[in-house]
Amino acid sequence: MIIDTHVHPTNLVDEAWRHTGEPFTGERTLKMMDGPFWLNGKPRRVDVSCIMPPPGNTAWREGNRSGREGIRDYQAYVTSLVQNYPDRFVGNFIYNPRFGPENGAAELAFHVREHGYKMMKLHANMHSYRPDRALDWLRPALRVCDELGVTVLIHTGDGPYSIPTQFYPIIREFPGVNFILGHFGIQTGGVYCFEAFWMIQDSVNVIGESGWLLQSRIVEFAKEMKKSKMVFGTDSPPNEPGMWARELEVLCHEPPQGLNLSEDDLEGYLGNNMAKLLGLHPTPPPKDKAEAEAYLRGEVPQASATNSHADHYSDYTPSAWAEEAALDAAGK
Repeated sequence: MIIDTHVHPTNLVDEAWRHTGEPFTGERTLKMMDGPFWLNGKPRRVDVSCIMPPPGNTAWREGNRSGREGIRDYQAYVTSLVQNYPDRFVGNFIYNPRFGPENGAAELAFHVREHGYKMMKLHANMHSYRPDRALDWLRPALRVCDELGVTVLIHTGDGPYSIPTQFYPIIREFPGVNFILGHFGIQTGGVYCFEAFWMIQDSVNVIGESGWLLQSRIVEFAKEMKKSKMVFGTDSPPNEPGMWARELEVLCHEPPQGLNLSEDDLEGYLGNNMAKLLGLHPTPPPKDKAEAEAYLRGEVPQASATNSHADHYSDYTPSAWAEEAALDAAGK
């Protein structure tokens, strides 16, 4: 399966980034996800996207409501998409502590329990706080994540407040929470991919998101990291998901550009690693072009955010998961 960890459908053009054109709605997102995207000679689709509002629409503006009502307002469109397309979308709650830390924590718990959200996103630059100092602003929401098994996606890659290591204090305080370093520490304002890499190597609960990471660095880092430590994410819009998927595909090429990675391991980066974090059963890559085409037509059970595919693929375990389980059992 392919899971995009980082997508921003909206019915209102991002009020901070001001992307041109019409709002990139959920329906446009679904059309984009259906591709097809060609990987290793096979047509593929993005099966599931983890969706959240554009960050610019989660900062308070004149005329907005405040408190819990304001939070529920900016999450409302994403919630409607999760309700209308439960097989394709997973809800990601953007936490803005400036609406009140306790308000945000309460709304996070509400969205998880009532609407099945499975993720929370932190965007310290958009919401203007130092994550290494504003720990009292972060703790209420992180306690909810710890209690309810919510995975945290962190915007990283630019100053002044989104340099990866600034999040080390809260990451270390909550070892039971999984943290994904969005953009792998790269944005238009900076390149902190080496910081992100060593945080991933140093911390069992830190994972990298592939989108924005340079193709050569993907190969360099994948050679050293555990195969479970990177997930596919595009930050779309404005990014086009196929280009980021193809950068992962290069891992299957011969060295020095690639690693001779197996297609089974590539499927881990494309989706199965994220599936594990979301509590979804993994699926194998298509064996050939014909099987991939049958999958797109729905003649083969398609991976779903509702996990309806689990029984069909119950006998499948990714080879990388088996390898890591053996290493863990051996204490390595």
